Amino acid sequence: MQTDQLRALLADVAAGRRTPEQALASLRGQPFEELGFATVDLHRGLRTGFPEVIYGQGKTPEQALAIAERLVAAGGPLLVTRVSPEMGAALAARFPDGVHDPHARCFHWQREEPADVGRGVIRVISAGTSDLPVAEEAALTARLMGHRVERVHDVGVAGLHRLLHHRQALETASVLVVVAGMEGALPSVVGGLVACPVIAVPTSAGYGASFEGLAALLGMLSSCAPGVVVVNIDNGFGAGYAAARMNRRTP
Repeated sequence: MQTDQLRALLADVAAGRRTPEQALASLRGQPFEELGFATVDLHRGLRTGFPEVIYGQGKTPEQALAIAERLVAAGGPLLVTRVSPEMGAALAARFPDGVHDPHARCFHWQREEPADVGRGVIRVISAGTSDLPVAEEAALTARLMGHRVERVHDVGVAGLHRLLHHRQALETASVLVVVAGMEGALPSVVGGLVACPVIAVPTSAGYGASFEGLAALLGMLSSCAPGVVVVNIDNGFGAGYAAARMNRRTP
């Protein structure tokens, strides 16, 4: 259950549109549900502002479906990350009005478009085309959480003029998510150009000595540009979630 849903329920009770017993029936089964293989957190949206997100990797399609059904029944929205083609097909069959985004490796469903809760624009910057799946995961996460998201793709430091062409877009963002593999230099460059928070996302894109993203991770952690914070390798979801929290308007 989301905060706005609980507020509406309480308003209905106060106005006499629902009895306390009806409200109790709506809340029964909260705040979590045991499925045997999983304990679904149904009050996470009340505590944090966004419901539990399903990490699809390592789960069977049947397990993901069972969790998704509980989250949708609680009001949603639903976000499943690291979705395999088989899991995506199963989710799309069960929730035909949802969206399977194979590029972002995500499935999402919502009853309605989220209200805009942001202070400004979150811009997701990617160094190369190989970084796009992680960048799209970040962008999708922030958008579902009610934020305006814009993208700037393929502006890595191998051609710095491409990044500088978007200087105005960088300077007018509220939060920047910068996604890069290889040596991970792009967030340091961006961090030296802007005043807003910069969330660096190392990806596993790169040849052998990149050690599947470890070189980019260490490079970003060692950035000389102040104000750059770093999430884990390929963690576009975590970066998008953090950016949404930074950009959220104070109630």
